[in-house]
Amino acid sequence: EAMAMGERTPVAINDAAASARLAVGEALTNLAAAQIGDLGQVNLSANWMAAPAIAGDGADLYAAVSAVGLDLCPALGITIPVGKDSMSMSTAWKEPAVGNREGLHKRITAPTSLIISAFAPVADIRLTLTPQLRYDPVVAGVADPGPTSASQPSTLNSQPADLIGDTVLLLIDLGRGKNRLGGSILAQVVSQMGEAPPDVDSAHDLKQFWNVIQLLGRDGKLLAYHDRSDGGLLATVAEMAFAGHTGLDLEILSGYNVDSTLFNEELGAVIQIRTADLDSVSLTLRQHGFKACTTRIGTLNRENRFRIKRGGNILLDEDLFALRAVWSDVTHRMAALRDHPACADSEHQLRQDRTNPGITPVVTFEVERVVPKAPSDSSVSSVFSVGHSRPSVAILREQGVNGEVEMAAAFTRAGFRAVDVHMTDILSGRVSLKDFRGLAACGGFSYGDVLGAGEGWAKSILFNAHARAEFAAFFAREDTFALGVCNGCQMLSNLKSIIPGSDHWPRFVQNQSERYESRYVSVKIEPSPSILFAGMTGSVLPIAVAHGEGFTEFADTAALAHCATSGLVAARYVDNHHQPTELYPLNPNGSPQGLTALTTTTGRVTIMMPHPERVHRSACMSWAPKTWGEDSPWMKLFRNARAWLR
Repeated sequence: EAMAMGERTPVAINDAAASARLAVGEALTNLAAAQIGDLGQVNLSANWMAAPAIAGDGADLYAAVSAVGLDLCPALGITIPVGKDSMSMSTAWKEPAVGNREGLHKRITAPTSLIISAFAPVADIRLTLTPQLRYDPVVAGVADPGPTSASQPSTLNSQPADLIGDTVLLLIDLGRGKNRLGGSILAQVVSQMGEAPPDVDSAHDLKQFWNVIQLLGRDGKLLAYHDRSDGGLLATVAEMAFAGHTGLDLEILSGYNVDSTLFNEELGAVIQIRTADLDSVSLTLRQHGFKACTTRIGTLNRENRFRIKRGGNILLDEDLFALRAVWSDVTHRMAALRDHPACADSEHQLRQDRTNPGITPVVTFEVERVVPKAPSDSSVSSVFSVGHSRPSVAILREQGVNGEVEMAAAFTRAGFRAVDVHMTDILSGRVSLKDFRGLAACGGFSYGDVLGAGEGWAKSILFNAHARAEFAAFFAREDTFALGVCNGCQMLSNLKSIIPGSDHWPRFVQNQSERYESRYVSVKIEPSPSILFAGMTGSVLPIAVAHGEGFTEFADTAALAHCATSGLVAARYVDNHHQPTELYPLNPNGSPQGLTALTTTTGRVTIMMPHPERVHRSACMSWAPKTWGEDSPWMKLFRNARAWLR
């Protein structure tokens, strides 16, 4: 399912009805990046905020509700089944008297606001579009086309990947040249609100826009997509350039006003297409009524320059990295106040690192491309049967754990019978670990995600005689394996007193950034006896992380040295040059020497802070090479467990 938000609250100062229509339009032009199909699949949630008791605001609210509920949405064929309202968005107070002057009465009233949340089922998540500008990566044996993308790999097993060729950027302008600046960010930064604001002038245009983007996306004609909204065209193309880590030449047609062209916040979108597809895409746009409002606005360049031209004259020519530093300056300063200042500085410096090649996966093994059939009843009749049977793996969770579905999906795909096991099942004796060959302790937010929640989970086992005996017996068996991820990793690390061969394991404590980290980073698989990482040594793979307590804490430097040289470290965070790193955010928690996955002396129990189960499908990764198939390389971890049992 895809969700998107739309809001244009500042415009309500100029025109409340236009503001409401734009909120719906912005949500839809954003949501169009997902492959949904018919617009009727979309539903909206409307969050209204106003102060109708204030003179004039009641009329504004009525106009806004009428514009959306009675006119625009019925014309689009979409519904608003849910929402909420806050009708007291005004506050008044009296300032204290100063000398002989009586205190002044003050009032602040928020403009009438509509926040739209749009949601719909997705037909094919693999066709979802992003703002990342794409171009041919640097590949062994292929001429160097320029700097490597920060998010595309420079090499992938030394094979060319999804060659794109020359591309062009098009602007689809639903404002049809009106370029209205009322309520825009440009107006606000010069302390004005302007006059006429943008609006949804035609529900038919908006519906046709949805249809054409869905069609072009389904046909694979769009390489990148970014709806135009806050900040206008300049903000839109800048964000696309930063996402693609590539220079861009933006062309304004002669005779067009620079300010209104770059900063109007009319609805629309910028798309990147192959030059070879320009004729067919233009024909499709013309058939949907957009011939007059589609403009060729630019191309990519290989010099890391962000240039704006009009009629052959260069209006702006800036270094992309310098612009990125300016763009991220407010974010950096906010993070330095809110988070650990050193981490905020490190992240800001990484944004400006010209030598950073971006995510560059290395896969040292063949990725199995066979998708197993769904299990039948007969395939799970016996927990311990062999051959083509499905051995049982306990998908263990505690109150608040939320990663069990992905974990079960990955193990099922690898040929297991995944069984949902809650800690209450173990504690009550309803379920016994004797019936399982595998155990996966899942990630999430156990016990409301209080600090040390994983340790509390472990103590619920250690301090319960029955549960302790169950787990100790399971770990002692030589025909079992276990995996602990995230919260489950922290939990298992605190069970090392009953896990043979885990004396070297650290504790997992608060991230050095002092914040919860949800990131997409790279890890390198190290040589170790872990049965789950068999045959994966040397691979560098992107993976999701989502934790607040992932820092590996050792008793002293000697304990750290012993662990680091034990041969039992299974994976480390690495930078984009594939070197172990403590640099934030490439190492999201600051663990020494990048330590993030460990195993036991037997290799049967492995713990790791990142989430392989969340990225076992390529389509579930924030980014993956286009050449990767349905299964990501992380599926080998789960298939290794099945192969070991055979």
